[in-house]
Amino acid sequence: MKISRKLALAVAGVATLVTAGAFFAAAAGSGQAKPAQAAVKVALVTDIGGLNDKGFNTLANIGLKKAKAQLGNKLETRVYITNTDADRTPNLQRASQDGYQLVIANGVLFAFGPLNTVAPAFSSTKFLGTDVDLNSVEGKPANIRGVQFREQEAGCLVGNIAALEAKRQPGADIISAVGANKVTAIVRFFAGYQFCAKRAVKSVKVITQYANDPTFNDQAKCKATALSQIARGSRVIFQVAGGCGLGAIDAAKQKKRWAIGVDADQYFFGPHVLTSATKHVEISVYDAVIAFAKNPAAFKTGYNVNYTAKNGGVGYGRLSVALPKKVAAQYNASSAALLKLMASGKVKPPSK
Repeated sequence: MKISRKLALAVAGVATLVTAGAFFAAAAGSGQAKPAQAAVKVALVTDIGGLNDKGFNTLANIGLKKAKAQLGNKLETRVYITNTDADRTPNLQRASQDGYQLVIANGVLFAFGPLNTVAPAFSSTKFLGTDVDLNSVEGKPANIRGVQFREQEAGCLVGNIAALEAKRQPGADIISAVGANKVTAIVRFFAGYQFCAKRAVKSVKVITQYANDPTFNDQAKCKATALSQIARGSRVIFQVAGGCGLGAIDAAKQKKRWAIGVDADQYFFGPHVLTSATKHVEISVYDAVIAFAKNPAAFKTGYNVNYTAKNGGVGYGRLSVALPKKVAAQYNASSAALLKLMASGKVKPPSK
């Protein structure tokens, strides 16, 4: 009987230890296994031209990719491609329906129709409109943050270079600019271009024209407009027209004139590209995505954020290697000084 009782006590003791061990193990496990944090979801809706437009869409995607590389699994992203005007609204709707918490509408044309209907229908979704002035969106929906660039400052930088280069060449001092359609951003580019060209060379003549392309993608229209400017003596053609403007760059190459790119550094088109007026869309997208991922609830909407010479939001691209090195150095020095003056507020190019 004693042996049986000892055996029973031993078995009971082992059972108690096993149960206690399991309890503490479970307790310890529950303290360590925190619920996985759901990824923040951000979508980019491109404008016409796709991700290889070498401009606005390419830049926005660079910013999104940079944020993804930094945040890893904390960020889920998707790109919705807009192939035609008719795709803008359904793409915004689909991104919102798919559960993306921040939807980036990439381009000024989203302000005229899609955002003012889609944003109010998805009030729990936040929208970032790059190149969108919230004040131009009908009803000014409270869940939109507009992103504006001081295009007149970027236009000023390349206007300065264009005028100096026209003066350096023999013949009449004539430069020009081609816009796709009359929208605020292009008006500002034109204003800065003219102002700083005249500031650099008082005698310079500046021709500005619109190709009347509401799609911003008809290269033939911009090429025809640029060719007409070249026929009038333009030595430098600034394209401010998105995909349409690629036709202007081609016209400049064909007629052996200088071209100036826009938004992205478009020197890759060839050494006939004198420089480019840059808008750092990639910085604006990256900044917004990082801020949103940090605290989606605290991400403010209902206003415009502005990118300028002062905060590094606008600038100019590389200078052509076809320029003599001494000349390129002079243009860079002049541009650096002008950039500093604009950042300090001592030079203020007009917006129209």
